[in-house]
Amino acid sequence: MIHVSDSQIVWRLVMSAILSGVVGLEREMRGRSAGLRTHILVGLSSCLLMVLSVFVAQSFGEPYVFDPGRIAAGVVTGIGFLGAGTIIRFGESVKGLTTAASLWAVAALGLTIGVGFYIAAYTATALILVTLLILSKVERNISKGKA
Repeated sequence: MIHVSDSQIVWRLVMSAILSGVVGLEREMRGRSAGLRTHILVGLSSCLLMVLSVFVAQSFGEPYVFDPGRIAAGVVTGIGFLGAGTIIRFGESVKGLTTAASLWAVAALGLTIGVGFYIAAYTATALILVTLLILSKVERNISKGKA
């Protein structure tokens, strides 16, 4: 069983706050309901829960059976409720879906970093930012073409 050191735990928490903050900063700059602080808190707390889950599984091991994925599953369920709070319906249109999805994404980032899967976290962060920054422009151009 691999032991996670205190410095690795601190690194994971800091990295989670930074990567989630980058996504949150984009949402903040667009004036969305969930911005910088919310995204950092979601990513950081998801990471902390994953680190806790791994720690508990490592600490108690045999003969006990602790599944580190159980806490992650709870995070995934819980973030759905938080994301639902950002979605607002205005007549025919719906606002807040992208912000809800970005909250879900930073929760996944936190869980990913919490288990030490750094390359996936870096790659996912880059793809999330491409989606939020570049594809929003593509969507606007497509919408203009239809109007």
